[in-house]
Amino acid sequence: MTKKYGDKAQESVKDAMHEMKKGKLESGKSHKKVTDKKQAIAIGLSEARKKGAKVPKKTG
Repeated sequence: MTKKYGDKAQESVKDAMHEMKKGKLESGKSHKKVTDKKQAIAIGLSEARKKGAKVPKKTG
């Protein structure tokens, strides 16, 4: 299976997923707990972008 994102981006998404499963991942300024898997992935990719990891551009 081919990789969709770089190694650092995958690591960031993995960390976000673990935080979500523990109930510690919060979104944005509202600090609401994240319960959606897709939202956790989006947060992980966003954090990876901020760190300068190789991540495709946002769509939509």
